[in-house]
Amino acid sequence: MSDLRIQTLVLGAVSTNCYVLYHNQTKQAVIVDPADDAERIRRKCEELAVRPEAILLTHGHFDHIMAVTEIKKMYDCEIWAGWKEEKMLLDPSLNLTGFQGVKQVSIRADHLVHDNDVISLIDMEWTVLETPGHTAGSVCYYIESEEILISGDTLFEGSLGRTDLPTGSSSEIVRSIRDRLLTLPEDTMVYPGHGDPTVIKYEKKYNPVAVYYGRGGR
Repeated sequence: MSDLRIQTLVLGAVSTNCYVLYHNQTKQAVIVDPADDAERIRRKCEELAVRPEAILLTHGHFDHIMAVTEIKKMYDCEIWAGWKEEKMLLDPSLNLTGFQGVKQVSIRADHLVHDNDVISLIDMEWTVLETPGHTAGSVCYYIESEEILISGDTLFEGSLGRTDLPTGSSSEIVRSIRDRLLTLPEDTMVYPGHGDPTVIKYEKKYNPVAVYYGRGGR
């Protein structure tokens, strides 16, 4: 049995999934998409007795980044994000912070990653998959050794991310899902930015992208 554990916190106004991935023995941890409520994230880390060493961002929308700055200060950990998302992270008018009473946030990532980069964190290798569509700089993180995909707002259970916000593209998200994600091994577990986990085998049969654009299970 793997030593990796995943804790999900559902945070913020639009129920965003923030993930804490950690080794049960070493207690090394990575936080993915610290959506909101840094104090709640801190309490969960304390409860698990883990110490985050990195923050990974799937994209730059407000509902995935509100607690980033506070978490970075708490744990002195570095921020990783897709290189095409740099402008969005820095610009509140693009990341949509400051709207509807939400505070403005501008974030500078410590590391900007590219397609197929391999990051070594908590003694595991995370492969970066560029998956534009929901935003131009959206990325997913694939841990091949654990058969895990962190899909952000690109791929959901039986669905896909919206494309009507800044830098979104319907054609790009279809291409990203069809060519980059549905080609992964069928047993890969998918942890999305909203909603329940799913598995690639299920998405190849039932996701609209597979049904209407190929990569289906037939």
